[in-house]
Amino acid sequence: MKSYTAIVERCPDTGLYVGYIPGFQGAHTQAATLDELTHNLREVVAMLLEDGEPTLETEFIGTQNVVVA
Repeated sequence: MKSYTAIVERCPDTGLYVGYIPGFQGAHTQAATLDELTHNLREVVAMLLEDGEPTLETEFIGTQNVVVA
């Protein structure tokens, strides 16, 4: 079993949730609900893993709050 961290955003134009896995080329999708997004991400990652273990281009570290005056 493998675990990846996904970034989830909401598109202001469409209202859709957009998810991607940093550094995992091709691992991105969108959906109307968070449950559907999770399902779609699982499917796309499983499909990409059929070609073998990827070499991640970046590593997710975390988030930071940036305050601007």
